Amino acid sequence: MSEIWIIEDEERISAVLSAYLSQAGFNVRVFADGQGIVAAVSKQAPALLLLDLMLPGMDGLDICRAIRRFSSVPILIITARAEEIDRLIGLELGADDYICKPFSPREVVARVKNVLRRVTTTPDPVQTTDSDLQHAGIRLNAERFECELDQQPLTLTPKEFKVLQILLSQPGYLFSREQLLSRAYPDDTSISDRMIDTHIKNLRKKLHEIRPDAEFIQAIYSMGYKFID
Repeated sequence: MSEIWIIEDEERISAVLSAYLSQAGFNVRVFADGQGIVAAVSKQAPALLLLDLMLPGMDGLDICRAIRRFSSVPILIITARAEEIDRLIGLELGADDYICKPFSPREVVARVKNVLRRVTTTPDPVQTTDSDLQHAGIRLNAERFECELDQQPLTLTPKEFKVLQILLSQPGYLFSREQLLSRAYPDDTSISDRMIDTHIKNLRKKLHEIRPDAEFIQAIYSMGYKFID
């Protein structure tokens, strides 16, 4: 049975969410503040976090940012701040979804099930620590910041290099823009996920200059990008 952690300082809200999620068949743990959450996740992560933004002890965005440095545990942000910037910040930090207060508890349960279904059918790839990657004629060495295709050097910006490294680490895996963004810009919350589109466009152009008949990076409409042979 999946375990859901609710990090919410309003007892009335956490009690309602706990009751509905328990009725839906989940094990539930409730935390009233953000203190110690990051450490707890690092020891044994739950199936999903329901994370309020405005928390005593540690802000929800700071928690999300810290967790994304070492874990891909699904995070659903709960917020009373419905401004677009808050939504973008949350998603760019690596949250899987958001829901705004006031909300229907049934909607939260549905969102939780949807996120869990999504991550179960498309699991996050294992983070690679290899400094040297080779695939489809591309050789990439992170330690020396070198990249070449068919033994011809590719001149990439640091972020283009990082995006290609992420895609090349798991050929065939479909990365969402949010996944690419959280890995390429782990400490920058001001970047839009559309910046990933720009990097992909530049990478395609540079790869095609050497091998114009090959499609290395495939776009899946509204979902993301993957590296193909």
